[in-house]
Amino acid sequence: VQLQASGGGLVQPGGSLRLSCAASGNIFSINSMGWYRQAPGKQRELVAFILSGGSSYTTDSVKGRFAISRDNAKNTVYLQMNSLKPEDTAVYYCYIDHIGSDYRAQRYWGQGTLVTVSS
Repeated sequence: VQLQASGGGLVQPGGSLRLSCAASGNIFSINSMGWYRQAPGKQRELVAFILSGGSSYTTDSVKGRFAISRDNAKNTVYLQMNSLKPEDTAVYYCYIDHIGSDYRAQRYWGQGTLVTVSS
């Protein structure tokens, strides 16, 4: 299973970006899909996740500005980021919790995509 993240870049404060993360390979079933981020000098933190049924969680610091969604047919998770702030600058990592045919769960990570919010 491989994850390919895209959509990062440089944006001015108040701007928007949409991150995408597509999973490919021998996929049987995906439970949770989500995003973490790691700012320079800080620990990696959970931003948002979404379950296969559509229930989702968004951390307080981005609530009302970020929205997570997924396309199960495409095995893709999205993170729409609006009203971006300089403190949102970080490398964003996507993940999936894959369930194999043997019902064993394994987490896979994307390569990270850099989001820089600066004027």
